[in-house]
Amino acid sequence: MGPRWKGKGSEAKALGDPMSKIVSQLQSSLSQSEAQGLLCGCSVLLGAKAQEADLLNRSCFGVTITTAEKDRQWFQLSMEEAFYLHYSLKCLKIVDEDRRLMNDEELLLYMKSKKETFPDFYKAYSHLRMKNWVVMSGVRYGVDFVAYRHHPALVHSEFAVLVLSSEEEGCGGANARLRTWSDIHCTTRLCSGVVKTLLVLNVSRNGHGDGAISLSRTEKYTIYEYTIKRWLPERCREDHGLVKSESSSCTIAEDGTK
Repeated sequence: MGPRWKGKGSEAKALGDPMSKIVSQLQSSLSQSEAQGLLCGCSVLLGAKAQEADLLNRSCFGVTITTAEKDRQWFQLSMEEAFYLHYSLKCLKIVDEDRRLMNDEELLLYMKSKKETFPDFYKAYSHLRMKNWVVMSGVRYGVDFVAYRHHPALVHSEFAVLVLSSEEEGCGGANARLRTWSDIHCTTRLCSGVVKTLLVLNVSRNGHGDGAISLSRTEKYTIYEYTIKRWLPERCREDHGLVKSESSSCTIAEDGTK
């Protein structure tokens, strides 16, 4: 399933202004201004002037907040977005409610205390962002994230993303999805209905899931990608056999067979 561009000229506009370039400009701008985000519950608040606000909007970081301030636009960043800007891009400092600057490890521990699955979700989020996908919340579609090739104003999202943990390492219970046929069936039918491919990102902790969480441990996590698609018998009446692909994909038939 390829990209579905919104209107004439959208593809050309996206190619002329690649997401990697926009994110690089944002990284440079935030670094130069020594931007600081305020940790507030399960999100981070970031005030930005006109240039930075434009870059944040174009790169799809955060949700704008309406305030009375005229010279500054405020953004609410998710924990994954904030930690990506802070840790991966090194362009955002984050302070707590007492205005105390937080280091990498303190921030990781705080975010994990607010969301048990944060290390896995951050690893999945950064995995897609590093590949220049725009990653946004997938709550509208019953998934963890949705991934866009470029800005949502130009193109529809291509992937509905679920983040799973390696069950054999004892860390699969926190986000226990796709364990039953009914869940697989509902999820694939929903994705088909909204014209998206289900992308499963399986986070393997490689034996580093036990004990206290740390960035040195999360750096050793591995991401495995799988796509799951529905197979409709009426579209393939001549050959009801499934050919196994060498790529990481799984086709689900309507009767539940794989």
